[in-house]
Amino acid sequence: MRCQMIRKMWLVTLVLQVALFGSFAFAMANRAGYESAEYKVIESDGAIEIREYPDLLLVSTDSKMDSQGSDGSFMRLFEYISGANSAEQKIAMTTPVFMEGEFDESDVAMGFVMPKEVAAQGAPAPTGEKVTMRQRKGGRFAVIRFSGRLDSELAKQQEQKLREWMEQKQLDGHASAEAAGYDPPFTPLALRRNEVLIRLKNQPEEAATNPSNSDQP
Repeated sequence: MRCQMIRKMWLVTLVLQVALFGSFAFAMANRAGYESAEYKVIESDGAIEIREYPDLLLVSTDSKMDSQGSDGSFMRLFEYISGANSAEQKIAMTTPVFMEGEFDESDVAMGFVMPKEVAAQGAPAPTGEKVTMRQRKGGRFAVIRFSGRLDSELAKQQEQKLREWMEQKQLDGHASAEAAGYDPPFTPLALRRNEVLIRLKNQPEEAATNPSNSDQP
């Protein structure tokens, strides 16, 4: 009887381990299938990095932070890359999805990053309502990475952690912050890659190290 119980417990543990590994592998493979916005790592400290981003071209629309795209914002942008543009051009999905605005108010601008090739050639104009093109100016950012459901409450918590770290490092940042999500909604919460980014002020020009668009968990 005891041997049977031990065997069952071992089998359950094995199944859970296999399921966890499968979920992890699926999340990594799914994320790796998209072009990701490039950046260079200047400094790394656990879940926090200082990064240098180039200028990025985004297709953007108004959204609510806590809607998770259910307010139609995600579909407006998805329709743009699916052909709702002046060239009727299909454009590859990229990561991350940026959300810029005051997390307290929940009103944000959701943006898809244009692939490098499309941005270089000139992205077609949107034909859908409430969809615009905008430039995200490059620069140096403090960034914190975390998992879970990316909503306004979690974003504010992580922003506070990041600002406390910046204060310790005597880094001066802008008052506003951005959030970024890398995974589709069916990704397990523990495996999601989310980030909060704060643009830094008056940063010296330095040679960046570790070029990356890392998809590490």
